[in-house]
Amino acid sequence: MDVRIVSLGALSSHPLRGERAGVRAGHGTTTLIRGGKRVILVDPGLPDAALAARLDERAGLPLSAVTHVFLTSFNPELRRGLPALGHATWWIGGVEREQIGVMMATELKRLAESGGVDAPARSVLEQDVALLRRTEPAPESLATDGGERVDLFPLPGVTPGLCGLLIAGPRHTTLVCGDAVPTIEHLEQGKVLPSAADVTVSRESFAEAVEIADLLILGRDGLVVNPTRRPF
Repeated sequence: MDVRIVSLGALSSHPLRGERAGVRAGHGTTTLIRGGKRVILVDPGLPDAALAARLDERAGLPLSAVTHVFLTSFNPELRRGLPALGHATWWIGGVEREQIGVMMATELKRLAESGGVDAPARSVLEQDVALLRRTEPAPESLATDGGERVDLFPLPGVTPGLCGLLIAGPRHTTLVCGDAVPTIEHLEQGKVLPSAADVTVSRESFAEAVEIADLLILGRDGLVVNPTRRPF
């Protein structure tokens, strides 16, 4: 199994640095997973051209080589590169797909009943609905390669159905965390994003992530060794 970070993410504003909103353009950490015949790109948060350049730099691959995309959540900052990946299968956690779909349908109904007062917002929402419809609920197991496998690992809280990926190998386990564990500062301080849909559930997911994995790929940072584990 080949697992590598294609692009490091960043928060639009980092609450643990005292930053306010709008400091930078936020985008998720993008991870490449190759197992068997599948080439999976996780959270393609950069625009098309930048994403293509990073994938070429890190793995020598064109975007056309990607067979599957996995979104840890439907956050817009994690999916900017989707238009360039229309040839691939798009996966997202089933709970996230269902819950976000209900929320968007409710908002579309409200905007329709407003009589076109907020037409731009309705147009953006309709585009997001089209993207969500294009996704498929991810299977429980996304890839296998020899003795290694990639499985869904639910980490709800930041969004209703945020889902990470657990990569189990013969020597260690790696967890792609998404925004459940966003940065090294959040990991070291044991904190979750204050903007989470459910902070209490987010804390439970954070604890599960730290409990299960030897290595963590953070949602807006890099690959780190779990600080609660002994060196190996």
